[in-house]
Amino acid sequence: MVAVAAAVRLLTLGAYSPLPSALSDGITLAASVVIESLPFVFLGVVISIAVQLWVPTKIMDAVIPRRGIARRAVLSLLGVILPVCECGNVPLARGLMLRGFSVADSVTFLLAAPIVNPVTLVTTYQAFGWDDGILVSRLVGGFVIANLVGWLVSLHPEPERLLAPAWAAACAAAPSSRERATLARAAGMFRDEVSAMLPALFLGAAIAGIIQVAISRETLTGIGGHPVIGILALMVLAFVIAICSNVDAFFALSLASSFSPGALVAFLVFGPMIDVKMLAMLSTTFRVRALAGLTVLVALGALTIGLAVNLLV
Repeated sequence: MVAVAAAVRLLTLGAYSPLPSALSDGITLAASVVIESLPFVFLGVVISIAVQLWVPTKIMDAVIPRRGIARRAVLSLLGVILPVCECGNVPLARGLMLRGFSVADSVTFLLAAPIVNPVTLVTTYQAFGWDDGILVSRLVGGFVIANLVGWLVSLHPEPERLLAPAWAAACAAAPSSRERATLARAAGMFRDEVSAMLPALFLGAAIAGIIQVAISRETLTGIGGHPVIGILALMVLAFVIAICSNVDAFFALSLASSFSPGALVAFLVFGPMIDVKMLAMLSTTFRVRALAGLTVLVALGALTIGLAVNLLV
């Protein structure tokens, strides 16, 4: 993507007219999503490999309950010690599946970790403090939605059918944990995971850039005063701009004068869990129907929390 942008720029240096503004904006927005996400993707891959290869099973069994609601509740708190944003959580969740965790366990962690982590909570506090219960609503809402969706996934009679066929086969063929952990094996895992993640990240960033150019933010923010439509508008905006959960609170702060507290909470809950970039990356792991269902469930949860905040504040 960077090479193509540079080539286009070089070819137009001597031209009398600059790049069309829409194309220039689209390239800039797509590149910003990639630059913002890439370090966290690499960090997530590294942590995922470390968990798979060098964290003993007996330690994980001692810390994490063996089954049910308690197990998923603890997994949803792993973001406290693994503060990686949503981009890095995708390879980490994939690593948990390879380690033998269930689909429901991995989905719970995947949805909760971008919100239930110290970096996100500190930046949200810096932006809003305790005003209107935005910080508490974001934390509680993220935790509840992640565990509710994880519970629903656990009720599926064949949860492995939610996975993309290639990924399900990879999980079935995963090496035994008894296999020796070496740097050569870690390097091979890093290569394979990055090769799977980066094309999806680039595609998601390109789609995010195109959508942001096609749908102006003024169109969305112009309806911020409505208690319900304003929530939906900010959820759409969160889906489109695909901003990192570690800094999205400051972006939301710029909208505080135009939108209700419930709309801001919905933005801060929905965006870290589901956005266009995340769906592209998750397509390497889940079937399209599963992603559609996941999106609907998270959207309904974020909408409900936003409406509740508007009624209580």
